[in-house]
Amino acid sequence: MRQAIRQLRACDPVLKDIIDRVGPYRIAHREPDFETLVKSIVYQQIGGRVAAVIFSRLVAAAGNGKLTPATVLKLRPARMRAVGLSQQKTGYIRDLARQARAGAVDFAQLDAVDDAEVIRRLTRVKGIGVWTVHMFLIFALRRPDVLPVGDLGIRAAMRKAYGMAELPTPAEMERLAAPWRPWRTVASWYLWRSMEPDANL
Repeated sequence: MRQAIRQLRACDPVLKDIIDRVGPYRIAHREPDFETLVKSIVYQQIGGRVAAVIFSRLVAAAGNGKLTPATVLKLRPARMRAVGLSQQKTGYIRDLARQARAGAVDFAQLDAVDDAEVIRRLTRVKGIGVWTVHMFLIFALRRPDVLPVGDLGIRAAMRKAYGMAELPTPAEMERLAAPWRPWRTVASWYLWRSMEPDANL
């Protein structure tokens, strides 16, 4: 990781300033499994605190301490709705569970394929878009060079840090981040942290 930090500080003075202010890189990883992807679906488009409550209720309703395709599919859709999931997200999670149970989504194989193939495989599931897969690549599969161009937090951080008048487009983000390769995940983490109140920015 020291190599990543050295390169990012050397290639981009704006990012260097963010790294110096935020401090050490301390990303929190998750397991690259079914439960983590379900959690990503739950967290889509709602606040983190609300999502955390809904997710904990879903885990409790499933009953065995960890979500699996089998425990999700044992739940009735109405029970899933009762924990706070929308009808749409209930459908998405059940579709993922069915595909995982049938082997169409094989989490054990994902670590062996490249980022583009992970995106291709997972976006075949209803409700899983590129943003969700980017989060899975970063936080579960621990891929070092992911730029989540659809993430509002990254876009807002770029606008603030680089003095942009508007939120950058995906193409603008790709151009700006080109010097960061192959460490765009690390740069993205620092951009997220730069927007937090305790980041001293």
